[in-house]
Amino acid sequence: MMHLTGYFVWTADPDLFHVWGLTIRWYGLLFALGFLLSQQVLFYIFRTEGHEEQDVETLTIYMVIATILGARLGHVLFYEPARYLAHPIDILKIWEGGLASHGAAIGILLALYVYSSYDIKLGRPGKKIIKRPRSGQSYLWVVDRIVIVVALTGCLIRFGNFMNSEIIGIPTQSTYGVVFARHTLELIQNSSPAVEEVSIHKSDRQIVPSENPDLYQPVEIDIQFAGNGYAESDLRSFLEGHVKNLLSTNSYVTEDLYQPAGQVLNYELKQQGRNYMATIYTNGIPRHPAQLYESLSSLLIFVFLFYLWSRKKAALPEGQLLGLFLIILFGLRFVYEFFKEDQVDWESTLPLNMGQWLSIPLVLIGFWLLFRINRTRRKHKV
Repeated sequence: MMHLTGYFVWTADPDLFHVWGLTIRWYGLLFALGFLLSQQVLFYIFRTEGHEEQDVETLTIYMVIATILGARLGHVLFYEPARYLAHPIDILKIWEGGLASHGAAIGILLALYVYSSYDIKLGRPGKKIIKRPRSGQSYLWVVDRIVIVVALTGCLIRFGNFMNSEIIGIPTQSTYGVVFARHTLELIQNSSPAVEEVSIHKSDRQIVPSENPDLYQPVEIDIQFAGNGYAESDLRSFLEGHVKNLLSTNSYVTEDLYQPAGQVLNYELKQQGRNYMATIYTNGIPRHPAQLYESLSSLLIFVFLFYLWSRKKAALPEGQLLGLFLIILFGLRFVYEFFKEDQVDWESTLPLNMGQWLSIPLVLIGFWLLFRINRTRRKHKV
């Protein structure tokens, strides 16, 4: 699992627990927790500024729907439009993954426009529905408060990505890289009924590869075999055949580990009572923990924006928190994309990847908002 110093091997199970035939995953829990905590923060903000808590409940519904729909459609349109146009029913399969934060941002901004523009009240029986702008809650006023909690939710969602071992970074030679080895562990675990338990961890036994030796770090794969009368010769054939082939050719594994196809598998097989234990010595590929970069950044943005709001509250110029949020969050996102693997293959043909192209207009909108605020201030001083 995780070590406090140096590179570490990450094999956390994305499933938290199973109950009544359902699987509760860390990502789903953190996603929901983000909205629950955000709602509590919004309750405090609305109470402090003299608005009804019932508005927060309505706002939460808008936010949840906008985030999920926006993130899903953003991924469909920005990253894999051809795939989903060919198989439109797959758009509904959100459990298979595929959410885009830029799409969520666009969805939220549109939903908040509807929320602030139409305060829908049901008339008396037989009377028409009344639609009117929300009193004291202009569009920019609402968005300024929402971006505070969006940063908090983003922190938890990105940590959920880390628990899922997804949105991984590019290889790094730094001392804090992460070997994301969960996929390798699962593939070996499910490769044979003879395999009882698998663990992957750091190793003190250095296997120096012939190419780019500074890019890899030693890891060990421990395989505990079941005590069902498996012959040693059969287990060696399994290791030198199936497992070696898995480590050197499977695309999921080769993102985690470096085991050249032409290299002899370096391993030990020992008998422990009725069982056998195999230890494979190979090399891991440490990567930038890009999910943690974004998670920590989002947490700091939440603290910063909440601090600004707590100091000035209603005195804040409308659009200021939104402008700062767009500049800082998506400015950092632009930078972090240099440390992340492309989400889809065709991004490698672009001078900047899709995440960076989508971040640029949002950062520019942020600067425009702050420029407009400063220009308005200068006019009032004159």
